[in-house]
Formats: sequence, C-alpha cells, structure tokens
Amino acid sequence: MAPVIRALEEKSVPYQLVHCGQHYDYNMSQRFIEELELPKPDYGFKVKAYSPGLQTGRIMALIERVFKRAEPRLVLVEGDTNGVLASALAAVKLSVPVGHVEAGLRSFDLRMPEEHNRRLVDHVSTYLFAPTQNARKNLEREGVWGKIYVTGNTVIDAVTQHLPIAERRSSILQRVQFERFALVTAHRAENVDAPTVLKSLVEAFIEAPLPIVCPLHPRTRKRLRQQRLWKKLSSSENVQIVPPLGYFDFLMLMKNCEMMLTDSGGLQEEATAPPIRKPVLVTRLSTDRPEAVEAGFARVVGVEKERILAAMDQTLKERIELPPLSPYGDGSAGKRIVEIIMEEAF
Repeated sequence: MAPVIRALEEKSVPYQLVHCGQHYDYNMSQRFIEELELPKPDYGFKVKAYSPGLQTGRIMALIERVFKRAEPRLVLVEGDTNGVLASALAAVKLSVPVGHVEAGLRSFDLRMPEEHNRRLVDHVSTYLFAPTQNARKNLEREGVWGKIYVTGNTVIDAVTQHLPIAERRSSILQRVQFERFALVTAHRAENVDAPTVLKSLVEAFIEAPLPIVCPLHPRTRKRLRQQRLWKKLSSSENVQIVPPLGYFDFLMLMKNCEMMLTDSGGLQEEATAPPIRKPVLVTRLSTDRPEAVEAGFARVVGVEKERILAAMDQTLKERIELPPLSPYGDGSAGKRIVEIIMEEAF
C-alpha cells in the first residue's frame, strides 16, 4: 500500500492509516512502516487469536469502531488476509464503499484460506483494482457487482521505488554465509501445518544443490519445533536461517540470489520486477499468480522433495533469459488507483 499512500499525499487527498493487527510481531509489521517512512498509523491493534474465525471477528469488531469514528468516504484494503476480509465486511455493514487493491487473484484451490478471503472481498467491493487482464477475466466470470479497473500491481511500484534505497542502506549481504544461494520462504498453513509437507520441505532444503538462505516466519519456526525438525534444519551446513527481515534486506536478498523457492504470492510478483528478474519455484500445488508462470518467471513444483530438487537442478542447468518487463505492470499502479479514486469516489 505504500505507493498508494504516497500517491494520495502527492494529490493532497486526506487519508487515515489503520494497522489491523493481524501481524503484531515487530519484524512482520512495524518495521516495514518505519523503513518505508510511512506515517505512524492513526489506529492500530494487536490481535492475538488462535483461530482464523476468532481473529477475523476480533478485527471486524475493532475496526468497526474506527469506521464509526473516522466516517470515511471510502475504505481501501489490499490483498487477501483475514484483516482485509474483516475490514471489508465492517465497511459494508456501515454502508461505506470498499476499494480492493489486488482484486481478482484466484488459485482455485479452496484449501487455502486466502482464496476464501479474496473471493468474499471482491464480491462486496465497489471498486476492484485488478493487477492484470487475467484478474479482470476472473472477476467478470464471477459476475462481481463492483467496477473493475486494470491498474497493475503496487508490488512492482514498491520494488522499483525502494530498491535504490535498499542498496544504500542494507547490510544483509555481509551476514550471508554463501557467495551463491537460493532464497527460501515458507509460511502458508497448508505447508507448515502439515507434518509430512513440512518434513519434505526441510529435507529438500538440506539436500538442495545450492545453499539456502531462509528468513523464517514465526509460525514456521513454531511448527518446526513442534515437529522436532528445528535442530535438523538449523544445524545443516547447507542452510542459513535468519530472523524475519525488513523490506530493504529482503529486496537485497532477492536482487542477489540465484533463484527463489517460496509459497508466497507476493514474492512471485516481486521476482518479475525489472530490477529483480529472478526464477521462482513455487512450493505449492497451485498458484494465484499464473501470469508469472506464463511469462516464464515461475514454476509450480509442488511440495515433494524429489520434485523440488529436480526443479532446482533444472533451473541451475537451463539459466533461461527472463523477460525484461513484468506482467504485473509498469510501476505506476499506485498513481492509477488514486486517479480513479479521485474521479469516482470524491
């Protein structure tokens, strides 16, 4: 959302920033706000909950109070988290229009909680900011009621705007133990909460043909300890585990890695940004970013050790030339979204 916020400021459009508290760990939330030099949130919560339903309900109740106090003309949400769903529902219940940034993404995999969230948010939104024509087609196929605009994805804006700053400020490469490495992330529930899948991923990382650098999500660390896999992974000479990183450090790892292995949707997009352009192996059974696959940046390799290792070997061997442009836009999505907001909502 940082590019949208900056575009709002450039156009002198008044706004209030709400941190809905789904991520309350400093490294997973506040650190990003500080690094991107965004204003301190006008409202913020810390929502500790043990189930997705409870978490969604708590955020919805809290953010409804904010909306009643702030009386917004429009509520902008981005993505597919529980916090996004809760905010959109709270706005609709108060008859406040919702604008969904990153609308229309679909994995068609109903095992994923994010798939439920994004579908529901799209169907209650008044304005749908689709990153690609493919996302637009998904929305049209489902017959959403809101207005659809293809804007590109603000993720590309953010990478383009911030990589030069990251190159000046980040020192993460001095802490990396390897000259050549693959960047790995794993956090999705269908991966880390499934013991057999988590074990397969750990074994793949340990046996990988390229050293692994792995910024570890708190949820994943917890599951590794519960499944008695933490010592096995952390003691491997082929794997360097680092704490959750700030945005600048992560940009530098993406810029300098040989490839990425991830179950993250955002990383599949960021890898296509012209300053990054890295191959991505998607450790999932499906992807909500088919454009990255069609453009040649990403491959869905599943979660079995043998398939992951074979895909890594093939990627190292082929070293294909990746497209110069991103399928997710030219880096001006934030400005386009704000122009539409000013014309339609104000």
